Formats: sequence, C-alpha cells, structure tokens
Amino acid sequence: MAELRAVLFDFSGTLFRLDEDDGWFAGMDGVDEAVQAELMDRLTHPTGPGVQMTGPAYQAWLNRDLKPHLHREAYLHVLTVSGLPARHAEALYERVIDPASWTPYPDTVQVLDGLRADGIPTAVVSNIAWDIRDAFDAAGTGADDYVLSFEAGVMKPDPRIFQIALDRLGVSAEETLMVGDSDENDGAAAELGCSFALVDPLPTSERPTGLLDALREWGLAL
Repeated sequence: MAELRAVLFDFSGTLFRLDEDDGWFAGMDGVDEAVQAELMDRLTHPTGPGVQMTGPAYQAWLNRDLKPHLHREAYLHVLTVSGLPARHAEALYERVIDPASWTPYPDTVQVLDGLRADGIPTAVVSNIAWDIRDAFDAAGTGADDYVLSFEAGVMKPDPRIFQIALDRLGVSAEETLMVGDSDENDGAAAELGCSFALVDPLPTSERPTGLLDALREWGLAL
C-alpha cells in the first residue's frame, strides 16, 4: 500500500451528525418519542425514504442531493406522509438544513486540524443539497476542499465525485483514504483505488474517538 497523503471524509454520520433535539418537536401534538425517533431516522437515512412514494416523489427522492428544490420536495413529502401537518413539516425541514443544527463529533476538530498540521490535505465529499461550510466555520475548523453533490452535479456512489476530490487535492487514489459511514456510498471510493475506513454513525455522545481510531488503523496517528 502506498503511503497515505490525503484523506477524504463524508459529512453526515462521519464528521457531523444531526442529533435529535426534543425542542424541535415542541407544540407538535401526537409526536411522542417513538414518532420523533422514526422521523429523525427518515431524515438522516442514507439510502431509502421509509415511506410509500408516487413515481414523481420517488424521482425527487433519488435526485434530492443534486438540486436544493428536489431535496426540499422529497423531504417535505416524507414528513407529511409520515403524518406531520405541513406547517410542522416545514419547520422541521428548516432545522435539517440549518448548519447550526449539526453537531461535530468530539474528535472532528482534532482530526481536521491535526491532519492539516501534519501537511495532509483533506476534502469533504458529501451527498447533500445545501452548503455545509458554515457548520465547519461554527466549529472552528475546516477541510481544504468541499465536493458537495449539488455543486458537483454527481452523487456517491458514482466514482466521479471522488475523482473530483482527488483532482482538486492533487493526489492519486492509491495514496488516499476515504472515511465514511456507508459501505455503499463512501466505500465506492475503493473502485478508484482509495483505501476505505468505515465509521459507525452513532450519536455524537456515543462516539468520542471514532475518527481517531479509524485513522490510527491506517497508520495516521494524531
């Protein structure tokens, strides 16, 4: 294996997480803890909507991370079909796309800052339809580049999105590690020759050193 010279990271469930906040559901009658948990799962599920969909709605879901308006349409459909009144669905959706709602994992700052200090460039490669850079700014850290599906026009697991990141960082796949929480989406970087480290998208309070541990297994001790 070539020496690792760069690291790519997924965003949701890897560097940051949309941790459940009971306050988001205040005033929503009939939304108990079980329903809240189900709704949060549907909002953060990487592969499926979890509800029945018409043809047009399903197409919006499949392409939601390429266009902001499709993202909004898809998730509002999921929330309203799940039983939320439209006004509550709108309010909850606005929380989802608010960078302030996203919590960095306890070791995110240490990892990104540590890699930069060691001269190892990083990029965030994310299927997402809104700009996440403010979340990093609020955390006081950041990557060297961001390859976001709605800007790049391509989504994981399409290898082209990883190639964009490699080209921007000026590194080869063989000397790059991809870190993510999805074998299907993030693991597709291996098709280009990248190494891959899988992390568990646990609540942030339950995964204090997941990123550090993943990097250590590949010889990157910070």
